[in-house]
Formats: sequence, C-alpha cells, structure tokens
Amino acid sequence: MTGDASSGIPSAGSDFGGVPETFEAVATHDDLLAWSAAYCERAVETFDFDVDLSRVEWEVSTRAKRRAAAVKRPQISGVTVGEPKSWADGIPTCTVSLTWAAFEAFDETEWTATLRHELVHVEQFQRFGTTNHGPRFKQRAESVDAPIRVRRFADPAYVLSCGDCGGVVARRYRDCKLVRRHDEYLSSCCSASLTLAERE
Repeated sequence: MTGDASSGIPSAGSDFGGVPETFEAVATHDDLLAWSAAYCERAVETFDFDVDLSRVEWEVSTRAKRRAAAVKRPQISGVTVGEPKSWADGIPTCTVSLTWAAFEAFDETEWTATLRHELVHVEQFQRFGTTNHGPRFKQRAESVDAPIRVRRFADPAYVLSCGDCGGVVARRYRDCKLVRRHDEYLSSCCSASLTLAERE
C-alpha cells in the first residue's frame, strides 16, 4: 500500500512499517496499527465517511481491560452533537486507541466493525467537536454496519444475579462496594437478595 503525509495512513516502511496483507498476518503492534489504519482508509471511501484521516493518530493499548478501542479527543466546551463546529484553527487531532487483547479476541469481521464504530466517533468529533452514542450515532452506525456498542472482550471478574429469578443484575470487572457488600442490596426485578459469582 502507498500513502503520503496528507492521508494520515502509513506507507510501507513509514511509521508503522509495512501493512500486513491479511488480518491473520498481524503479529505485532505496528502490524495492527498499519492494518487498521489501512482498513480505515478503505472504509472512509466505501462508506463515505466525512473524516480527515490526516488528523487521526493511532496507538495500541495493552492496559485496557474492557474496551476494544476508543477515540481520545480534546474536550471542547459549548459543543453539541448535531450542531456543526467551525474550526477556526483547523480540526484538532484525535487518537484512535486499539486494544491488543481485543484484537486477539475478535475475528476480522468483528474487528473491522469495531473500526467503523470508532470512525463514526471520529466523524462526529470532526463535525461537531464532540461525540456520544445518541440517536445520531445509532443511525450512522447502522448505515455503516457498525455496532452501537462494541462487545466487551473480557469476562467480568464478578457477576451479581437476582436470588429469585437468576437474572444478571450487574457485572463488575474489579472489586467494589457492590461486590463487597452485595448482601446489603436487592435486585430491581424481584426485590430479592443478590448472589455473587466470582471468575476463577
């Protein structure tokens, strides 16, 4: 693949190195960045995203435990999704952070859908100065065949369930007050005590 400074996508031998030919060939963080950035370039054209990829930076996270990816962006006051933002000094840079463990847990179809989800966030940010998962996001995500919410790739450490009907009341990924004192709470479905299951 070729690229240039204005595309925001690495060319072979640039910041990330060469782009792996297949998803299965991704073996390193640089491979993941290059492959994902190259896919996003194609997705912008295929799905007609109004995104300036030259204003997008890329990183891999090995610390994230639940989110598969995220768009890190500056917080701008007085902006609302739905009200276009005029950028007097140009569109600020945002960063797409990709979680390595999620990449390892997802197949190519789920990973590319996740990337399209993040592109909707980038599109909203570049247009409105902010982003959320509201009605506009839902409509746009559906139009590009992206999930509204990306599946959490890690199993929760604790699952709290209703003692009567067995319905899941809460999932927690770390110890917290609800986990430690679950016997003091009642389920909203049956007003029953909670049971706690811990992942081994």
